[in-house]
Amino acid sequence: MIELVVAHYTENLNWLRNLPTGLQKTVYDKSPEGLTEWEAITLPNIGREAHTYLHHIVSRYDSLAEWTIFCQGKPFDHAYDFKKTLREFVAEPNMTGQTGFRWLGHLIDTDDNQGHRLFQPWSKNEDGRRLDLRGFHRALFDTDGPELYTFVLGAQFAIHRNVICQKPVSFYERALAVSTSFPDAAHCFERSWNKVFGVAGIDPDWLAGRIMVQLKPMKPKPPYVASTFNQNS
Repeated sequence: MIELVVAHYTENLNWLRNLPTGLQKTVYDKSPEGLTEWEAITLPNIGREAHTYLHHIVSRYDSLAEWTIFCQGKPFDHAYDFKKTLREFVAEPNMTGQTGFRWLGHLIDTDDNQGHRLFQPWSKNEDGRRLDLRGFHRALFDTDGPELYTFVLGAQFAIHRNVICQKPVSFYERALAVSTSFPDAAHCFERSWNKVFGVAGIDPDWLAGRIMVQLKPMKPKPPYVASTFNQNS
């Protein structure tokens, strides 16, 4: 089974009307007015999409779908071919290769561990504050973490349940607490989801020193590092 988990706030969800057959959807709603047209699970408006994703993992840890696709209520800003991606994923869920994890989006980018490159000059960061990824990494992993974070913008990805379950539910409960207690945690998680799940993410050899890469629509051999996981349990 493939489950689409949607973190909704006030976005128009009409795009959910034309999902491919074989894709189950779960909508979590944090909107102030509530959803009436769509069946949804209501959550408090805290922690942005990171809180939503981690709530799903914690609450469904023992009943996760084989594959879960996590996305925002308007996925197209960061993944212009998202509908095409869903169709291709349903047709061939093993398109992640051997990683069990795939970022979904069209722009690979890199930030440093204080957010100087992307977060500090971001137009919505009006006070120009830094993003304390070093402190975030300590809060979640008890280590300082890397100097640079390479990721796909948008905090959207597909993951196999066996990759999630390589870590105990207690780790995700800790991450869930961090998502609401650490400053700008959702932006830290956006840069760190592959590290949360313990996968390598994007192949540095493929990047060849580039810090930003515009991706074309999905290819059969994406630039993601292979790692071993058991898909058959």
